[in-house]
Amino acid sequence: MAAASAVPEIEPPPPSFRSAVWNFFGFHVKRDPDGKRVVDKTTTVCRRCLTMLNYVSGNTTNMTVHLRRHHPDAKTSGVREKQQQPSKQQALPESFRQPFTRDSKRAKEIDRAIATFIAVDMRPFSVVDNIGFREMLRVLEHRYNLPSRTYFTETAVPALYNETKAKLETAVSAAPAVALTSDGWTSRATQSFLTVTVHYIDPEWQMKSSVLQTHLIESHATNDLAKALSEAVEDWKLVRAKGTIPVTTDNARNIVNAVTAAGLGPQIGCFAHTINIAAQKGMVVPKVSHLLAKMRKIVTFFHRSTTGHNVLKRKQELLQLGEKKLIQDVSTRWNSTHDTMERYLERKDAVFAAMADNTVKKNMKNINSLSDDEHTLAENLVAVMKTLKTVTIMMCEASSPTASMIMPLKISILNSMAQSDDDSPTVRDVKKNIRDDLEQRYTDPAIQHYLHKCTALDPRFKSLRHLDDATQLRIFAALNTEIVLSIEEGQAAGNTTTAPSTDTEAPHSSDSPSSSPPEKKSAMKELFGELFMGQEPRTRSAAKVADEEINLYRLADCIHIDDNPLRWWKEHHSLYPHLSKLALCYLVVPGTSVPNGTPGGRLPPKPALLIAIFGVT
Repeated sequence: MAAASAVPEIEPPPPSFRSAVWNFFGFHVKRDPDGKRVVDKTTTVCRRCLTMLNYVSGNTTNMTVHLRRHHPDAKTSGVREKQQQPSKQQALPESFRQPFTRDSKRAKEIDRAIATFIAVDMRPFSVVDNIGFREMLRVLEHRYNLPSRTYFTETAVPALYNETKAKLETAVSAAPAVALTSDGWTSRATQSFLTVTVHYIDPEWQMKSSVLQTHLIESHATNDLAKALSEAVEDWKLVRAKGTIPVTTDNARNIVNAVTAAGLGPQIGCFAHTINIAAQKGMVVPKVSHLLAKMRKIVTFFHRSTTGHNVLKRKQELLQLGEKKLIQDVSTRWNSTHDTMERYLERKDAVFAAMADNTVKKNMKNINSLSDDEHTLAENLVAVMKTLKTVTIMMCEASSPTASMIMPLKISILNSMAQSDDDSPTVRDVKKNIRDDLEQRYTDPAIQHYLHKCTALDPRFKSLRHLDDATQLRIFAALNTEIVLSIEEGQAAGNTTTAPSTDTEAPHSSDSPSSSPPEKKSAMKELFGELFMGQEPRTRSAAKVADEEINLYRLADCIHIDDNPLRWWKEHHSLYPHLSKLALCYLVVPGTSVPNGTPGGRLPPKPALLIAIFGVT
């Protein structure tokens, strides 16, 4: 006896079959490759549980045994009840009791919904075997018979993947430029992976991002990473006729070299990772390390001790602070360390009171509270790191361009780390370490030049106030050259959009049967005649077109710092037709390889972050 994996269609037995068991059984109906209905006289189906049994003509033993074992209330003695002549049209109540066939529209809809649930929510295929899941589906739609796990593994989910991939390939191929981000990681099973994400701007000037694939690789060696990147580009048909594909990665030497080895570039260092490295350099100052070690011991105690946790909770209530847990940091993520210090300082009075409680004090061996000087140092560190924390969160918002902000943000951070007479020696050391590390980032002339062009094409920062006049002129001259080359290539390819324009109308043949009657002259035309109608068409060189467009762009006001630059380009691309094409290529590049979220917190509204960093312009 074997349970069917799909709801079978049942054919009633012929009237000549008189055994009572035929009250509960019928023959299995199949469909041939052409969809034709075929009755299988070698297989019978139980109408109660839909179990299929082998049948040998005239032998009802298998069916009788099945009924006695699984349906003891079924009457197997006597003769078959008389069946009414089946009507050609099925009764409405009966139609709602019939199971869906596998090729029915409703069954396919539910199959797809389950496949989407598995894929989008990253559920294991074994979920379709879970009792609770199957019961839920039975209650929601009792006529649907859930297919096996194999069906979803080999058919439903692969079909969904292929459909989604085809749609994404179409969207990406329509984009004039794409950019990639990559993230290498190691699983708990010590397997190496590389995740590749594509970024592009759609026709509505919306930033789009999609994870293309996660490759299982031999190791994080340069050659293995380069191979995975190349395969992703080839598999997804990302190559463009002009230019290479920029890739944003962390600052590890292996992935930096892999981008070049794969024939991609330029390679942009993830700004969030860069800030993390610089901040970590600031944390290694001896007094800061000692402070963090003491604070981590206290935080860990209140997380692990039930008594300590309850006492801290009561002390917060007494001080009317509201209940909040202390935050444990992750040593490799400096922003979580910032959160640890900030939360500790918020709750320091409750923490001090809890540590002084006798029920807690006896369990806190070798754990000392912070001194007043250490509290002051922690407050100064939180203030110093505030800009870095804000920048880190902001750079992980991928709904608008971020590579254009790298150089302005670098200057802003360096300015915030300037030495002050009020700084303690420890704070000065922290600032110096951060400055020394950050100053050496993005110093390659080619990368610097590329990032400056990204900034120039962002209408928020196009004034380039962080650069001297000579550098500003050099950046816009480079954009001018790109426009001239684009126009000349278009002319060489037969593109007539840059051809000289005239104000004269095309002549109409008077012999044409579709020609309209002579146009009646307006008063203006009657007065001025052909005086201003017959001028020679103006011809402008590509260099002249580029100069005029760039000068017009530079004279326009910068938009507000919290406005969306892509929305601005959508509204003005017809005014700057050549610059807008460059904007599509440069503004698509992410400034961080970890968009859409940062460890340890939710993203606050972006406008507030931008104003906090740059102020209002």
